[in-house]
Amino acid sequence: MRENLVRKIDELPPELQAEVEDFVEFLWVRREKKKPGKPSFLWAGALKELAGKYTSAELQHKISDWRMGE
Repeated sequence: MRENLVRKIDELPPELQAEVEDFVEFLWVRREKKKPGKPSFLWAGALKELAGKYTSAELQHKISDWRMGE
């Protein structure tokens, strides 16, 4: 299969070979983006100063308001 694919690519004109190369690069980038990564949790503790001021339910309502643009 590999040899057949290489032969077909070799028989294409240079501008189409460049398109094949671009497409293969696209597939590689897309594949790399799909690899699951280890979560970083950089956000952890970002709102600790609000811990004593609001309940979790109050914060959820406030976040909902922010999302809706209120």
